[in-house]
Order: sequence, then C-alpha cells, then structure tokens
Amino acid sequence: MSNNNKKTLGEAPWLHVLISTCLGTGLIPGAPGTYAGFLGLLIWLGLWAILPSHAALLIATVALLVGTTLVGIWTTNVMERYWGEDPRAVVIDEPLGTWMACLAVCYFNGPTWQVVLLATAGFLFFRIIDIKKPLGCRWVDQNVHGGWGCMADDLLAGFYAMILTLIVRFLFFQ
Repeated sequence: MSNNNKKTLGEAPWLHVLISTCLGTGLIPGAPGTYAGFLGLLIWLGLWAILPSHAALLIATVALLVGTTLVGIWTTNVMERYWGEDPRAVVIDEPLGTWMACLAVCYFNGPTWQVVLLATAGFLFFRIIDIKKPLGCRWVDQNVHGGWGCMADDLLAGFYAMILTLIVRFLFFQ
C-alpha cells in the first residue's frame, strides 16, 4: 500500500477512476481494500448462484482473474500518473485475491450455507494475508512496481488463501 494515503487525488480519466476504484469502493473511507474484496466475494457468489455448472463457474472465475489482471495492470499504470505510486484508492487488485481464494470452492458440492461459508473464509484468509503480507507477498509489494506489482502481491496472497481454503474444505467439509 502506498504512503500517499493523505494525498489529494488529482484529476484522472473518469473511466480509469471507475475501473481502478472498483466502482468507487476505493473511495469509501475506512478499509477500501476490504470493501473491494467483499464486492469481489458478492460477485463470485452471484455467479455461483446463476451459473449452471461447476465447470461454468470455474471458467467464469478464471476469466475474471485473467481479465481483471490485464485490465488492472493497464488502469493502475494510468492511475499512477495521476495519483502517485500504488494509490490507496486503486483497489482493482482486491477482488483478484478473493476470486483466487474462491477457486477452492468452484467444484464444491455442499449445501448453500457451506459454499457461502467457504467462500467467505477464502475472502477472510485473503484479507489477513494481504494485510500481513507473509511468504514473499511483502517482497513483491515492495519490489515489483507499477500495474504488475499492484496485481502480483494480491494474486500471491490469493494463492495462499486458496491453499488455506482448500485445507479447511478438505478437513471440515468432505
């Protein structure tokens, strides 16, 4: 996270503001990363509810990951020109970690409450890991810059969250 949390945000192209702030969640005071990650969880649960199969959910989740990563790299690079390096309001990377963790739930056949519980656990694991930045996440955050850096540390944190979610799934829900 940047050290420019108190910086006044400059004028930026509205499309990039909309995309990079996850429809404005990055502009909400308090915990913008958590709000954006939670939005990602709601999107994933909505897809789980409407898609006809586990395979369709997996494909949609991977498409979200790939598409959002590419768009996120692009829009973050643009936004850094206006708002400085790794601005706090740019939270397009937060849903990525949530969606990565939710990969562990794509082929789960449990009842609705278990799916919601596991996906929520993945979201919470991701947020804890993203905040604490263990196991290389801090190194990526500090040493990989621009759009790639913004996305990469959250993808790595999401990967660790996915592993933890899989462990919880297989220990408690099989």
